Amino acid sequence: MKLWSDSFKDGAAIPGEFAFCVIDPATHVTLSSNKNPHLAWSGVPAATKSLVLVVHDPDVPSRGDDVNQEGKTVPADLPRVDFFHWTLIDIPAETQQIAAASFASGVTPRGKSGPAIDHTPIKGARHGINDYTGWFASDADMAGAYFGYDGPCPPWNDAIVHRYVFTLYALDIASVPLDGEFTGQQVRTAIAGHVLDQASVSGSYTLNPALV
Repeated sequence: MKLWSDSFKDGAAIPGEFAFCVIDPATHVTLSSNKNPHLAWSGVPAATKSLVLVVHDPDVPSRGDDVNQEGKTVPADLPRVDFFHWTLIDIPAETQQIAAASFASGVTPRGKSGPAIDHTPIKGARHGINDYTGWFASDADMAGAYFGYDGPCPPWNDAIVHRYVFTLYALDIASVPLDGEFTGQQVRTAIAGHVLDQASVSGSYTLNPALV
């Protein structure tokens, strides 16, 4: 299998239009257009019954003590954990691409609805919740269930550039056995043993002006 994007090159920087936030010289960050990027693929195994897309950032700080704090830096040697930005399951096997901005365009305070997708460009596909659900849990203006794609917004004071890994899985099952709200990690667990093939493409992003 091969996976690619016309929105960014593998290993290169993701443009700000596909991010949740962009740099603002006055306030560090400001909300961006938050469009999902274009993705396309080929070489799907003939026995594939459905596809799953998982997008995660493996470089999120494991502790939030210094995150976005004036006069502090999130150290490069701090252990990092996964942060899920998008989980899309039950994609029909014959699907060959996802158009840019077809699932997300703009930041939706309190999150987009799901798991069923309003006005979906891919019939039958379902969205999981992303990890902004937990990030905004204590924010009175933003708290909610964040389904679907929400793009990069790494700490503006992080010492490292973050990576964003888009992985497409070809499965031997027509539907992932999950109901209601589900997370990226739950999807990973549910598809274990059902993956016929997979492919990934990755981009990078930072809100730290010193690293741009």
